[in-house]
Amino acid sequence: MPTMADVARSAGVSVATVSHVLNGTRPVLPHTRQAVLDAVDALGYTPNTLARSLVTSRTRSIGLAVSAISNPYFTEILQGVEAAALEAGYSLLIADPHDDPRHERKVVQLLHERRVDGMIVAPSAEPHDLVGYLGRHTVPTVFLDRLIDPRVPAPFFDQVCAESAEPTARLVTHLAGLGHRRIGLVAGLPGLSTTGERIAGYQDGLSTAGLGHDERLLVTGNSESAGAERATDALLALPDAPTALVTANNAMTIGALRALRRHGLSVPEDIALCCFDDFAWADLFSPRLTAVAQPSRELGAQAVRMLLDRLAEPDRPSRTVRLPCAFMHRTSCGCPERPGRTEESGRTPAPKPSEKGTDS
Repeated sequence: MPTMADVARSAGVSVATVSHVLNGTRPVLPHTRQAVLDAVDALGYTPNTLARSLVTSRTRSIGLAVSAISNPYFTEILQGVEAAALEAGYSLLIADPHDDPRHERKVVQLLHERRVDGMIVAPSAEPHDLVGYLGRHTVPTVFLDRLIDPRVPAPFFDQVCAESAEPTARLVTHLAGLGHRRIGLVAGLPGLSTTGERIAGYQDGLSTAGLGHDERLLVTGNSESAGAERATDALLALPDAPTALVTANNAMTIGALRALRRHGLSVPEDIALCCFDDFAWADLFSPRLTAVAQPSRELGAQAVRMLLDRLAEPDRPSRTVRLPCAFMHRTSCGCPERPGRTEESGRTPAPKPSEKGTDS
């Protein structure tokens, strides 16, 4: 099996130069770098990752803990994380916490015990044990999609998520602009930052449209399909049921559609529907789903970039980055089909990602 010394001899450079090329620890002249890479290919050299980790205390691996990996939204986030990690020369270890605080703490500990250099975590609704563990062990961490309570001390944690409140408010005001006065919301799992922000956006949208807030129109679908189906049943059982519905994630959109079909209701003829989270196949539904599209792949890539920044500079101030969403204007809201209109033409002009330091 060829060694690093063999690569150095073939390329006509020192072993230290080969190490710098392979590990990215120091700039190397382009022609020298290419000579090393050519020698690596010609000899079939494979770096000894385990030996390198013993010397550097780094494994060049990232732990990723996200719930509901089968959810298309998190699947796309995973693709963004994987692509960015691979480009930076990092491998991934993946675990599903199942949105269970106790299981979450366990899987994060298991990832940590495998000596990952840092973590990317979509926290549960009760992340106190998780944050406590990561804090005690000073694990560089980026919280993804869901923010932790800013009152939780977390000086070396960073966070990245999409905007939630304003896009939800836009769905509500769009429906109100079409004449709807009773607009229901199927909200997510209580305790998640995304749930709280989308409820706030729903209420802001009602206020902007000059509509009163009827508490009966706000129901909880617990961020999953079956819960949303039950929640939609409850809304339809009201004596003055809503004429329009906003669902707060893609799994709950499926549950709501099941309930509407079971009740014999057509969208948008009998009830209008808008959803938070776009589907790759949303334009194949009949009607095509009006939705807020989150930049899921970019969220994953941004989380990796922030973690690498933290690894390179452990004492840097903590950051919270928010990425803009897009409004995908289709027909489930009750608007007529516009020939030739593409999804892209329905996008809101995207502001730059917002970034701020936090006291967390």
